[in-house]
Parts: sequence; C-alpha cells; structure tokens
Amino acid sequence: MPEPAVLPRPDTRKKIRRQPPYAVVLHNDDITSMQWVVTVLRKVFAYDETKCVQHMMEAHETGRSVVWVGAMELAELKADQVVGCGPDPSTPKAKEPIRVTVEPTE
Repeated sequence: MPEPAVLPRPDTRKKIRRQPPYAVVLHNDDITSMQWVVTVLRKVFAYDETKCVQHMMEAHETGRSVVWVGAMELAELKADQVVGCGPDPSTPKAKEPIRVTVEPTE
C-alpha cells in the first residue's frame, strides 16, 4: 500500500492547565455583630439578604462558611474587599475586620 501524500502533523498545541478554584471562607468570631456580617456580604458579593443570613448562620454554627468560589485572583480580591470594610462600627470591642481566608477547593 503506498504512503499517503500528506502526513498528519503532530499535535503541537499546548495543553492549558486550569487553576483549581479557590474559596473565600468566612470565619466566625464572637465580637462582630451578625448584622455587620450580613451587611458586608451583601456589599461585597451582592447576595440577597436571605443568602447572606444563611452564610452568616453557617459560620456562626460551624465556625466557617464558604461564601464564594472562583479564580484565585478574584477570590483574593473578594477577600480583600471584605477586610476593607473594616471592623464592625456598632461594636466598640471590634478592633479587627471580619476574618476571611482564601483556600484551594481541591
């Protein structure tokens, strides 16, 4: 059998490795008011009040709640925005902003 006139090209395309998604995790504290947590979540994530209350209660009851998942850069931006809202202005003992961390989900 004769050789084909055109040989197939080897696949030289680079495989794109996607970053794993990252989570913004809200942590419970005993100082920040529940209302301030809900207010900050609404402002930063544009969630409705019901969803914010669910995340706040999950963090309150279990110690943490995954409030957002996506690309690392956006997760870091969202976490910085939460921290940038500052400590709870209605609680004199609140010296620190709401605690959030950015963690890989895989």
